Amino acid sequence: EVRLVESGGGLVQAGRSLTLSCAAQGFTLDDYAVGWFRQAPGKEREGISCISTTDGRSYYADSMKGRVTISSDTAKKTVFLQLNDVKAEDTAVYYCAAPNYGKSCPLIFTAELYDYWGQGTEVTVSS
Repeated sequence: EVRLVESGGGLVQAGRSLTLSCAAQGFTLDDYAVGWFRQAPGKEREGISCISTTDGRSYYADSMKGRVTISSDTAKKTVFLQLNDVKAEDTAVYYCAAPNYGKSCPLIFTAELYDYWGQGTEVTVSS
């Protein structure tokens, strides 16, 4: 069974950095790429980044470029998302997901292209 488990959310002060983790269960990072999305209250789910260990590529949504870094530890089957200089508008539930493409990242950040989702980890940015 393919499962993803996010962790690392919580309350963070504006301007600080935050690293979220996504643990893969039931598969390896060579089987699926992993993407990150977020959903703020009252807003649609927004794509952030995706990484494929198979082809060594990572992708970032234009809105997040320069402030986020995605990385992975294949031995630990974990994908990380580092968010720098957090702002109030970063308050959201952050999800990781595996795409139905399998090993490659979809070239567009569309939630419908991802089949497997974690439960999410909530991030609240305080001023």
